[in-house]
Amino acid sequence: MTDSDTPWEPPLAGTEAEHLIGALERLRATFRWKADGLDAAALNTRIGASTLTLGGLLKHLSRAEDEMFTRKLSGTPPNPPWNTVDWRSDPDWDFTSASNDAPDELYTLWDTTIARSREKLTAALATAGPDQLVHLAWPDGRQLSLRRLLCDLIEEYGRHTGHADLLREAVDGRVGEDPPPGWRPRSPRP
Repeated sequence: MTDSDTPWEPPLAGTEAEHLIGALERLRATFRWKADGLDAAALNTRIGASTLTLGGLLKHLSRAEDEMFTRKLSGTPPNPPWNTVDWRSDPDWDFTSASNDAPDELYTLWDTTIARSREKLTAALATAGPDQLVHLAWPDGRQLSLRRLLCDLIEEYGRHTGHADLLREAVDGRVGEDPPPGWRPRSPRP
């Protein structure tokens, strides 16, 4: 097995930035694998009393990524569709509206958002390391570091990848911690 078989595997002994990115990439890959290749019915599957779905999680994590690497990182406005939503009337719009989206729309939204996030993170780290202060600040004026944003995003993925574990197992029995070697995202089933 080579590193190209498991590109999401964090480094064995890297820099702080490499480890933060490695942890994030592993969670991104595991989440995407849990949500991969499903039709609309599977993406809308719920378990128990929860309203969470894999489709809702795909859309929500797309929003989390976009907010992290626009408004929070640099103060730039979020990208569509987030910049047109009336969040006051539906603060859970990312979760609730996903059931109206076709699978290919949800996968494309997540995949393109992640590509954009990677570019913005790479550019930010080229400017300065994880210690750099970002646009986001507390009400008292204290700014957060890029390290804090990355840790917050890792936490968000950790929480929701756990949800995705349960949802995917309910859909078709898929279980496991990481994608199998050689896995790559695929299109939804017809």
